[in-house]
Amino acid sequence: MRKPIRKAVFPVAGLGTRFLPATKAIPKEMLPVIDRPLIQYAVDEAREAGIEQLIFVTGRGKTAIVEHFDTAYELEHTMSGRGKQLDVLDATRIQPGNLVTVRQQVPMGLGHAIWCARAVVGDEPFAIFLPDEMMVGEPGGKGGCMKQMVDAYNEVGGNLISVLEVPQDEVSSYGVIAPGVKISDALTEVVGLVEKPKVADAPSNLIISGRYILQPEVMRTLENQEKGAGGEIQLTDAMARMIGGQPFHAVKFAGRRFDCGSKAGFVEATLSLALERPDMADEVRAIMRRLLAES
Repeated sequence: MRKPIRKAVFPVAGLGTRFLPATKAIPKEMLPVIDRPLIQYAVDEAREAGIEQLIFVTGRGKTAIVEHFDTAYELEHTMSGRGKQLDVLDATRIQPGNLVTVRQQVPMGLGHAIWCARAVVGDEPFAIFLPDEMMVGEPGGKGGCMKQMVDAYNEVGGNLISVLEVPQDEVSSYGVIAPGVKISDALTEVVGLVEKPKVADAPSNLIISGRYILQPEVMRTLENQEKGAGGEIQLTDAMARMIGGQPFHAVKFAGRRFDCGSKAGFVEATLSLALERPDMADEVRAIMRRLLAES
């Protein structure tokens, strides 16, 4: 019987150097896109997919991420006393015991960060969320990215990678899959992975987009994984070693991706989501028109 996806790992130990000085004292994952921190969007996506246990791989100076999902008695008491509604905090409430943190003491790459969660993951398949990648499902569509991936997992099992189609001349900036048998419009077998290939050498224009469902055997692969690009232990290298020994599929995400690891992507996400908010869309649209007219 196929084990359900109950656990998710969030690697949030990075230093956020691309957003300095904003991230000198504030974790990058706590920077707000409108009125929710970046990590909240990823956690909401996980909950929608039925994930129960959230595993944060943190580092020094990252306690604000955990505190965001804690109960703030003073804040709630003050708000209640002033007659303010507390439902704005509902998304930050986590069932007691369902949030676990482990520390990555040294920055040795994404693969190492995932390996740090091995004791909590145990012998279960698990999801991985890279919070820098904000994945937004289409309104009235198939749900968020991880919901689509869990649905695909329930169909084929094994390991799954979220992918997006990009223009061919952009593939050299990403990890790219080598596709095999096409199962459906959204589901494709993966027969290989290439990290940042030359445009002429890329096996496809389907890029890895920051969401994974992996079997626990990846932890044993990471245990002996040699350092790769950048002198770090790369998750992509470990997955590539597993292909052929376990089923691997790619799920083409029906939705939008915002690269919030870049400043321009962060601004794009903020503006795009603001234009979809009934409480602010008209005002933001007017501001954008005025700024464009003045530029």
